[in-house]
Amino acid sequence: MDLPWKPIYTQSTGAFDWEGGISAAKNATEDAPFSPLAYWSLAGTIGFTLLVYVMEGHLDARQKKAYQITEFPKELEKTVAKIDNQRKTEPTEGKEDKKTEESNGNDEDVKDKKDLIDKDKPLLDQLQSKFKSSQTYGMDKINFGMIAGTYETFESIAILLLGVTPFLWDQSVRLGGTYFGIKSDEEIKITLVFLLLQTLIDTVKSLPFELYKTFQIEKKHGFNKQTYGLFFSDKVKGLILSCVIGGPFVALLLKIIKMGGENFYIYMWAFMFCFSVFMMTIVPVVIMPIFNKYEPLEEGTLKASIHELAGRISYPLKKLFVMDGSKRSSHSNAFMFGFGSNKRIGE
Repeated sequence: MDLPWKPIYTQSTGAFDWEGGISAAKNATEDAPFSPLAYWSLAGTIGFTLLVYVMEGHLDARQKKAYQITEFPKELEKTVAKIDNQRKTEPTEGKEDKKTEESNGNDEDVKDKKDLIDKDKPLLDQLQSKFKSSQTYGMDKINFGMIAGTYETFESIAILLLGVTPFLWDQSVRLGGTYFGIKSDEEIKITLVFLLLQTLIDTVKSLPFELYKTFQIEKKHGFNKQTYGLFFSDKVKGLILSCVIGGPFVALLLKIIKMGGENFYIYMWAFMFCFSVFMMTIVPVVIMPIFNKYEPLEEGTLKASIHELAGRISYPLKKLFVMDGSKRSSHSNAFMFGFGSNKRIGE
């Protein structure tokens, strides 16, 4: 396969050239100007993709070796043992009241917290009992990640060699003209059709991997709590939001590029800045509640402690929310969000 390479499908021919293959050298003319970018673009992109794959595979292999360790780390054991010894010397006053307060939760809360660290028991024994299961979970994830990464890498190479992207663009032109009356020179509208097709295809392609990760690996280790109905409803909501928000965003961005002239990048930067501020403002109050329920944290010791900590570090905390994230996963999760002086914490 002599350089330069070309995709099997090109917009100039509008067809898949299976007979000619990927080599474009035989079609080159001697008097044609030499372009290093055109000469190396496809082969260089594929080579770089493979290089990244090899480097990431090397890192994954090193991490896999770490997950194969079955003996609890000696240095960590010494450190945790010191912590246990220090805790034994701490005063016990107030511990009973705190334990009683924590036990007042409902049965579902107790069930959700069954795998958490018990502060009344030695920390070392608990960590040692969780170490093996943690290593097994990490091994399952890294093996799955390596398989998925291999597939994604060679899928990307196949897309480049076959010319799937220009093919989808031509199909977007055809579908737009047939069903929406879009002319071939209306680039913005065709781009929206193209992105819709690409998003739908990517969603379908990723489904097998996401389903296996969620309902096999996460379920096997007791973390997954969502149903198939919730999983697919999240997908539908995400697609709708991509169309409602992403579509107008892309259209405006392309319009700015077309009308901006030589200084288009300045206008594009200003638009991106404004859009980022807009999204940081509406995501916590509009988009996030679409996927989860947020309720104000009830008055109590926990809320007072968090506000006290926020005050000490000058964090402008306005509201504290409890999120029903446990309906999807039993992984612990807490995050800070908000903009300017209106900061919030969800847990």
